[in-house]
Formats: sequence, structure tokens, C-alpha cells
Amino acid sequence: MALRDPRGAFLMSWCTCARKGRGNLLKKAFVAPDPGRIRLRFAARAVLGIGCAVALCGAVGHSLIAAITGGLAALLALFTVTDPTVRGQAVTTALLPLVGLPVLGLAALLHGVPVARDLAFLAVVGAGVYARRWGPRGHALGVFAFMIFFAAQFLHTVPGQLPELYAALLLGLAAASAVRFAAWCYERRLPAPAAPAAPAGGTGFARITTRQAVQATVGAALALGAGHLLSDQRWYWAVGATWWVFVNTTSRGETIVRGFRRFLGTVLGVALGFAVAVPLHDEPVAAAVVVALSVFGIFYAAAVSYTWMMLAVTVLASMLYGLLGVLDPALLALRVGETAVGALGALLAVLLVLPVTTHAVTDERVEQAVRCVHACTAAAAARLAGDAAADPAPRVAELEAILGRVRLSLVPLVHPLSPSRARKRRARQIVALLDDCAREVRGLASIAADPVASHDARLVAACWRVEAAVEALTDAPIDARRRPAGAETAAHAADGEPVLAHLHALEQALLALAVPLGRSGRVPAGA
Repeated sequence: MALRDPRGAFLMSWCTCARKGRGNLLKKAFVAPDPGRIRLRFAARAVLGIGCAVALCGAVGHSLIAAITGGLAALLALFTVTDPTVRGQAVTTALLPLVGLPVLGLAALLHGVPVARDLAFLAVVGAGVYARRWGPRGHALGVFAFMIFFAAQFLHTVPGQLPELYAALLLGLAAASAVRFAAWCYERRLPAPAAPAAPAGGTGFARITTRQAVQATVGAALALGAGHLLSDQRWYWAVGATWWVFVNTTSRGETIVRGFRRFLGTVLGVALGFAVAVPLHDEPVAAAVVVALSVFGIFYAAAVSYTWMMLAVTVLASMLYGLLGVLDPALLALRVGETAVGALGALLAVLLVLPVTTHAVTDERVEQAVRCVHACTAAAAARLAGDAAADPAPRVAELEAILGRVRLSLVPLVHPLSPSRARKRRARQIVALLDDCAREVRGLASIAADPVASHDARLVAACWRVEAAVEALTDAPIDARRRPAGAETAAHAADGEPVLAHLHALEQALLALAVPLGRSGRVPAGA
């Protein structure tokens, strides 16, 4: 029998993966579930807030450059501020000018000093990534600082423009705050989850945020040098590509996949830019509609598809260049090249400089998830036992956030181009079983929220079994002395009892999770 040509086999496999990838992109963007229409409200509020910011800047007589600055400030305030409570969001938003104004001034003052400007840009990159160690607030402030410096390069800001741009930035933040905290604060009606714990603590280079700050700075330096070779005017796109590849990633696998998706989204966005931005940028009304749709797409796709988000970002950038009068096909092609250079810089940095493995990050996040499952169960059981202060809803919201991070860390293993079928199969089993856990926890929490739900003594035994299953998946010791009598059989007497049925299904999912995690030998006796 003749052997197959390996090159042809690889090409056929790649084409199959590409076709599946396009289908997955469409499904993620347009068919992905949106419980409570949160993404729809998130995107619609962003269009309203940014529109108000631009209109306010126009009403006070600001220039187009100042209006873009105000709109960008509003976009960043609405996009990056993700504190778990409304009060926390307000505090973080109030702190944004404290980093934005000095960074804008620094970028303008160094505009004519290329070497000092480039070194300052790299310092902002490193500090912005390092700030992630302080949680959502540090992350938001770091992103805001970077993007303001980036925008100063985009707009070629000089010191004489600073008074107007300062005012525009403050007006943009004020408009975004008015929409977010007064006109449309839907978060007040949602449970406030506790922020998931940051991965891998420690000190020095044992801390992931420190390692990533070094990686991002090195990657940005590589991108900056290569970007200058491509263009003396638009080099900053390469640095921006490197920066955004690192945002919301932890392991090298996540970063590599994100870099690929950024490049793909940029290519698709440039193709759409040729079809939309080039012919319409001279039409003010049409341009405003395309800008609004792009903003909506950025916010609506952000949570489910980085590729589609980057497509929307690229179309938005193309329209802004059109409004500034510098758009042409060569500029769009240059953006593709600068993005490729930036993604390559990030790739080299995560592979060669203090790499963080996907396995280590995934293990920690899975452990966070199963511990949160136990916390949800305990809160629901306490509520059913008569404790009115116990509320599982915030824990359920926290679990959803943690599962989002687990899925992100497993993306490199389940990617269509991942070479290891065994690891891909285990990763999919982990995601499926954690999704089962989340479904049962949501059902348990909904029953606990029922005011007529009553206490059942069998809950104690069933909850102990869930706790024992969690302990079998983590490093916590199992305390057999706390095992109630009948724990081995209580959970199985769940016929017709919705609460016990949820607990039993939850226990089974946790026990099954021990197999792909390689901890089946630690399953508690009697399971």
C-alpha cells in the first residue's frame, strides 16, 4: 500500500481546521448564549456612552483630534473597568485621570525626542502589565496608561494641544461615568461576585505578573525595533499588537493563540476596511454609523471572540484614519505587517523569556473552580437550612468568572491545530465536567432562593460528600471525623428530591473530574 504524502495530509488537515475555525468564529460571534442579555446591554451602553462623549466634545467646540481623545477615554473607561462592585468601578474610574493625564503629557513632551519617547513607551508597557498584580483596578489603570500613550502616537500629539486634550479626556470620562453610574447602571441588579484569585503568587520572578511584565517589555522592544523598520510613522501599531496579545493572558499557550487570533482578526478587518472604510470615509453620516457599529462589535464580541473583536477594532481604526484624512490602501496593508511583527515579538518573548507553562496555570485555575463549587454548595445548603444571611448567588457568579478563565487557559490545548489528541481530549473532558458542575450549582442556588424551600436532614450528608470529592481533587486533607452517619448512601436516596438530585449529580461530576486530572487514586472511600 502506498504511503500518503505527509505534506498533502497536513494541508488537508489544515484546510479542515480552517473551515471548522470559520464556523466556530461565526458561531461564537452570533450564536453564543447571552444570559440576561448582558453582552447586548454592555455593547449598547458603550455606544451610548462613547456617543455622548464625542457629542459633548463637539458641543464645547473641540477639534476632531480632541473629540477622538474624549471618545477613546470613554471607551476605555467602559471597557477596562471591571471591578466586581459598582462602588469599586466608580473608584477605579475616578482614578483613571491620575494616570491618564501625566502619561498624555509625557507622550506629548517627548514627541520630538524619539529615543526618550521609545524608552518611556517601553516603561509604560512594563508598568502596565506589572500593575495586574493589584487585580482588576491595577489592570484597568495599566491598560488606560498604555492606551493614552498609544493614542498620543496615533494622533501625533504635541505640547501645544495638551490643554484641549486634557479637557477632552476629562469630558469623555465624565460622559462615560454619567451613562454607566446614572443613566444605565444595570450592574446594581446583578449579584456582585468576588474577584477570582490571581494565579501564582510568590515574590520576584516567581510571581506571574512580574514574569509577564518582563516578557511584555522584551516583546514590545522587539516589536518597536522591527516596527520602525517597516514605518517611521506607524511603528506604534507593532507595539500595540504586542501589548494586546499579553492582555488577559497568563501562560505561553494562551499568548500564542491570542497572537494568532489578533493577526487573523486584523487581516479580516483590513479586508472589510477596503470594502467599507475606504469608500465611505468621506461621508460623515455613513462614517458615524460604521464607527458606532464598530464600537458595538468591539464590546459585544469581546467576551466570546477575540478575532471578531479585533476585526471591529481594525474597522474602527480605518474609519478614524479616514476622518483624519490619511486613509489609503497602503496604510491598511501596513497595519497587517505591523500587527504580524507585534505578534511575532510577543511569541518570541513568551517562548524565550521566563516562560509560564499552560499546565501550571490550568491546574491552579481548575483547583480554584472546584473550591468555588464547594463554597457554592455550602452557601446553598446553609440557606436551605434556614440561614437567611447565606446567599449562593455571588458564589455562582464567581464560579462563572473562574470557569471563563479555565476555558481561556485550556484554549491552546483544544485549538484545532493542537498536535496532541490525548491532551485535547482531556482538556475537553475537564471543560465539560466543570460545565456540568456549574449547571448543577445554578440549579441548587435557584432552589435555595425559593422562600418555601425547607431543610432536609439528608442535605448534611450529601454536602459532606461534595466536600470530600472537592478535597480529593485538591491538596486539602480529608477529615473523616466530620463524615456524618449514612453519608455513603444519603446522596443516592434522591428520587423525587430536586435538591438532593442536584447534589448527587454534582458529586458524580466532581468524581469523574478526577480521571482527566490524574487524581482518581484520591477519590474518597465509599464513593
